[in-house]
Amino acid sequence: MIERLHHAAYRCLDSEATRAFYEGFLGLPLVDALIIQETKTGRAASVLHTFFGLPDGSAIAFFEAPDEPFDFKPQHDFDLHLALKVPESALTEMLDRAEKAGIDHRGVSDHGFIRSVYFRDPNGYVVELAADVAGDSRGPDASHVFDEWLKIRTKL
Repeated sequence: MIERLHHAAYRCLDSEATRAFYEGFLGLPLVDALIIQETKTGRAASVLHTFFGLPDGSAIAFFEAPDEPFDFKPQHDFDLHLALKVPESALTEMLDRAEKAGIDHRGVSDHGFIRSVYFRDPNGYVVELAADVAGDSRGPDASHVFDEWLKIRTKL
């Protein structure tokens, strides 16, 4: 039934700054945008909904709703983050670009099956660029690790 991710949507503080990061820094093109002046429930709104396209046809989307409060707070990478697959060669290239652009960044982190670099977007969200490690996979061992976690968790 489910074919693939269509889009994941987040709130944003400023659509222009968000576009500069996702389109300008990450290279994801703005593929759609719409202004929402009324919700499906009939409530008046003033919202910009933007979509930045990924090569597989999916998108990362944002809602800017300046007149509706939203508690933006810096996220830890394990609380909430967006991970995008890249080739290994892109990791150091993107770290260099972030350094030159003054974008908050860290990495390279080796997670065994992937190597990753991390950035903070203008909204405080963490964006991970992850490169698969050749010859390593997330296979049948995942269930074993999960079961081990259940044992550890019960002791906490």
